[in-house]
Amino acid sequence: MPRKLILIVLILLAAGLLWPRFYGLGIGLGLGHLPGDIVIHRHHFHLVLPIATSLLVSAAASFILWLMGR
Repeated sequence: MPRKLILIVLILLAAGLLWPRFYGLGIGLGLGHLPGDIVIHRHHFHLVLPIATSLLVSAAASFILWLMGR
């Protein structure tokens, strides 16, 4: 189990580090811009609350961990 957790952490770390490069290439998968994500643009103010994206990522992570536990 500890090896699996270390592998998961390394994969998430690599994905987090490479995400800006993917997004710059147009491979952002639309995450952060889903219906249900709140984006507020004002003069000198930008707020993003990725509620739907957070729910989707959480559900996917739970499913993957459930599969690994079987």
